[in-house]
Amino acid sequence: MKHTPDIAPSADTPKSGRDWVKILAHYRDPNGWRSSFELAVSIVPFVALWALAWWSMSISLWLTLGISLVNALFLLRLFTIQHDCGHGAFFKQRAASDWVGRVIGVLTLTPYAVWRRTHSIHHSSAGNLNKRGIGDILTLTVDEYAALSRYEQFKYRLYRNPVVLFGFGPSYLFLLQNRLPFGLMNNARYWISAMGTNLVIVAALITIWYFGGFAALLLIFLPSTLLAATAGMWLFYVQHQFEDTHWNSEENWQLHDAALEGSSHYVMPRVLQWFSANIGIHHVHHLYSRIPFYRLTEVLRDHAELAQANRLTIPESLACARLHLWDEKRRQLLSFTQARAIYG
Repeated sequence: MKHTPDIAPSADTPKSGRDWVKILAHYRDPNGWRSSFELAVSIVPFVALWALAWWSMSISLWLTLGISLVNALFLLRLFTIQHDCGHGAFFKQRAASDWVGRVIGVLTLTPYAVWRRTHSIHHSSAGNLNKRGIGDILTLTVDEYAALSRYEQFKYRLYRNPVVLFGFGPSYLFLLQNRLPFGLMNNARYWISAMGTNLVIVAALITIWYFGGFAALLLIFLPSTLLAATAGMWLFYVQHQFEDTHWNSEENWQLHDAALEGSSHYVMPRVLQWFSANIGIHHVHHLYSRIPFYRLTEVLRDHAELAQANRLTIPESLACARLHLWDEKRRQLLSFTQARAIYG
């Protein structure tokens, strides 16, 4: 039988998710020196600002609080580096990435192995209506919501309320839920990860309390942790919860198309892009998660099609907070008000 060679899409033909995966493979290799530099310019200022905030308690508690809030930006960046470590994208040596991730996991209150596994599940099932529930924000379809009792509808509306999602949610997730390996309770490995991280966190908090009292915990540890957690929750939300995102049932779901079409390109000012370690270039990340965060900008520079895809500005993103239900017919996220107006 005569072999027919694969025909690459022409320049005028939009590339599929699978097409992009082949292209993006060229960006996957991290640079050890660059990764070490990015880690240093994140962890050193974080530690320095912690020390400065501690010293400032003798001058002004308001100054202490202000420094702690600024330090939340560096903690957010460290979480994103931990995220890259979980994908094996930070160092070529997986062991090096894992140990950096474990150490940062103490600072971010996130057991590394537990988070790495649940996040891997998120990547392998994002946009799949039949595989919701681990590593994502619960999203119901219009029909599923309509089939709920009034009490269950109330619970879902409460869960999706911005005050809960971005107010109480981050505190619950990072202070409480992360203390146990939810979703992975039957595996000793994840218990070891969670309990080991918890023991180090408790030891660190006791040390902080012993030398600095409750003021150090209330004015340095908590503000930076909770602000970083809230910012992280918002970023994760807008990465997939936008009007023209992508959801499909199992039989129609395709991994790479879901990654390309169901992840946003969150356009932020350069300073915020730096502190979030380019996590806003999320459509590229989901297409090829092994690309180090500092190479994501190379992808956009080289491929205008990806630079323009799924763009979401900060003002536009604010409207995403009111989108709660996936309309399978219109293939878009709707607000409760929109769903009621359309379907009654």
